Amino acid sequence: MARPGYDRKTSTFAVAFSLLLAVLTGCSGGDTASTEAGGKVALTFAWWGNEDRAQRTKKAVDLFETRHPGVTVRTSFAGYEAYVQKLATQAAGGDLPDVAQLDYRQISQYAGSDTLLDLGPYIKDGTLRTADFDKGLTGTGAYEGRQYAFPMGRGSTGFAYDAAVFKKAGVAPPQPGWTWDDWVEAGRRISALEGKGPNGHAYTGLTDIGVNEDAFENWLRGRGKKLYASQRQLGFTVADVTEFWTFTDKLRRQGIASQAKDTAQISGAVEDTPMGRGLAATDFNWDGPFLGYPPLLGENIHFAPVPTTDGRAGQYFKPTMLVGVGAGTPHPKEAAELLDFLLNDPDAGEILGVTRSTPPNQKVAQAIGSGLKGPEKEVYDYGREIAAYGTEAPPMAPPRGDVVLQVSFTRTYQRVVYEMQSPREAAEEFVAEAKRELR
Repeated sequence: MARPGYDRKTSTFAVAFSLLLAVLTGCSGGDTASTEAGGKVALTFAWWGNEDRAQRTKKAVDLFETRHPGVTVRTSFAGYEAYVQKLATQAAGGDLPDVAQLDYRQISQYAGSDTLLDLGPYIKDGTLRTADFDKGLTGTGAYEGRQYAFPMGRGSTGFAYDAAVFKKAGVAPPQPGWTWDDWVEAGRRISALEGKGPNGHAYTGLTDIGVNEDAFENWLRGRGKKLYASQRQLGFTVADVTEFWTFTDKLRRQGIASQAKDTAQISGAVEDTPMGRGLAATDFNWDGPFLGYPPLLGENIHFAPVPTTDGRAGQYFKPTMLVGVGAGTPHPKEAAELLDFLLNDPDAGEILGVTRSTPPNQKVAQAIGSGLKGPEKEVYDYGREIAAYGTEAPPMAPPRGDVVLQVSFTRTYQRVVYEMQSPREAAEEFVAEAKRELR
């Protein structure tokens, strides 16, 4: 997820992002639940995602309100980066939404700072049903023996790609087991077509993945390493980051990966990626957000596994996102009921589909699987395909400093793409910051 850099070339984007964040924060008014006129309980529910996820989620919430006439739910969503920044501000002020979508990276941070509600009592009294959840996946929302959140989906990473452009360039569709060299060659041949995007910028085969820490993690794991060795120790070195950023920066310099000014506009929303803006033929992402590409770009957009290194796939299954309850909510029972509805109700499952990837409730997942079509079926089948091919076990929950480091990773690489630092200099800066953050 790219964040704006600090040089003049990205100042316009930085200002725009700041204004967007200010608007989002200003519009919240305060996300603490209250009681509306007429005695209705009012909950707030916030998440990140694209317009498709927003429409589906709102439809599911409307059904919840119909079945719970004493409760109203005010919803809000934003792109990933704006959402994470806003949530951090709310958490610091003790003003988390009643129900909030959370990244796997945020669990230890927020649970460890008493920002999230312990859901144990609501599991015990049956408000939150867990019988049809995979225990291992459920455990990703636990911290120090207490359950603070539940997964909203099980997913993995991959590459969205334009099959029509691949065919035009004479490149075979990606298959499980394809390599990073195959990925580069595909990008090279597509870029050689010398196409132009709607804004006149070069159309490249690849989006620059150097801004994305998730991509770095997959690349790293394919080489037998990992992001974190423990809650206090990195699993990689300066040399590893240097190698990755040298690799990605070379692709940009060769015109195979997206230009700096286009990469800098990535905000977490599909619409803001180079591929979403008609400037690249591939994009690294998670399988849930993949659903945003076909409506934007057409039926030729498909999803491929992450490339391998010496036959080793670095991708893994993890909760695509989790959902928890703010510790300060005045209505914890109703908030827990909303969680249970979104996760366990068959009708809600049908509405939400795989917009957050495969549902965590195994019965709901099986029920919706047979009725899926188009991109949704592709996401569902993708999970089954890569499970059959083989994925590595998921890593431990990231340490509390990981959210800061994810932002730092992108910010630091921006200095590379704008040629303010060499990959080595940027890697040294990032690793030094990471070590300080994990102390």
